[in-house]
Amino acid sequence: MNLQRHKRIIISGGGTGGHIFPAISIANALIKIDPSTEILFVGAEGRMEMEKVPAAGYKITGLPVAGLYRSLTIKNIGVIVKLFRSLRMAGKVIRDFRPDVVVGVGGYASGPVLRQAARMKIPTLIQEQNSYAGVTNKLLARKASVICVAYEGMEKYFPAEKIIKTGNPVRQNFDNLKDIKEEALDFFGLRQGFPVILILGGSLGAGSINKSLSDNLDMLIDSDCQWLWQTGKHYFENIKSLVPASAEGHVSVHSFINRMDYAFAAADVIVSRAGAGTISELCLVGKPVILVPSPNVAEDHQTKNALALSDMEAAVMISDSEAHKSLITAAVKLVADSEKRESLSENIKKMADRDADLRIAEEVFKLAEK
Repeated sequence: MNLQRHKRIIISGGGTGGHIFPAISIANALIKIDPSTEILFVGAEGRMEMEKVPAAGYKITGLPVAGLYRSLTIKNIGVIVKLFRSLRMAGKVIRDFRPDVVVGVGGYASGPVLRQAARMKIPTLIQEQNSYAGVTNKLLARKASVICVAYEGMEKYFPAEKIIKTGNPVRQNFDNLKDIKEEALDFFGLRQGFPVILILGGSLGAGSINKSLSDNLDMLIDSDCQWLWQTGKHYFENIKSLVPASAEGHVSVHSFINRMDYAFAAADVIVSRAGAGTISELCLVGKPVILVPSPNVAEDHQTKNALALSDMEAAVMISDSEAHKSLITAAVKLVADSEKRESLSENIKKMADRDADLRIAEEVFKLAEK
């Protein structure tokens, strides 16, 4: 690709790891293609991106934008005030930085930034991770230049001529998990020779999954398994206080796991929510997975994501309402069934979509060249 001068790219969005880590992957891919690229992230004040993006080596500026409350409440007046402030601030950020392209990855900050960019006639690219498009992205799509998607059939939400199927970008390709298993076990203080069940509730944690384990700690301790448990920061202190000293060597509790390559390498079975980005990552990891879709998302799209895998016998799905009763038993049973684990592993690997980050980065540069 012939790049005449260094490009300036704004990447906006965040809120959860499901938006932040794909955004960082896109940024890394842009730098990989052209190291002279200048990148500025725009996030929401007080959200996770304000910590994770600088840790990845990128500059970020925050907007006061927040989400509307679903119930009728006077608090929504404050949210609307923040939205108008964010629109003004987004306009100033764009004027000061002068980007060639603005990329939206979803999350609160995407709306104001992409809206202002479109008003200023700056090319915009939307990265839609889910099989169900949210209201904000559907509105932004009217003025977007390109919409990168991970699923077929997105024409029902977006103009067909703008859609490019790229897949979802992930943190890394996880090709070396077998090679680092021993050091991964050492990293978490886990024992060799005992199966590991990795519990993930998303970057912010999942109340129902956490409750399924914390209410049945005796079952964890009595099993022949080790439990590597990411609780999310809001749940960590409470859960840590519940885990008895006798659980040491059986249960390893963490607020957030930064070394996901080690976590995936250590795991024999993974229990997870079913966000689109997470599923894209799990397909590359290729380990047997139990998916517990969150019911607290638009149009129940996590259930649709999970069904796409379970229908192909590439994952086991347990509904959120059934998790408390059956999750631990199902996980232990799967550990003991090597034939089932091997089958799930082979099937989920077939659904892996590699190099989505580079494909999206190439589309960004195409827009920049125009």
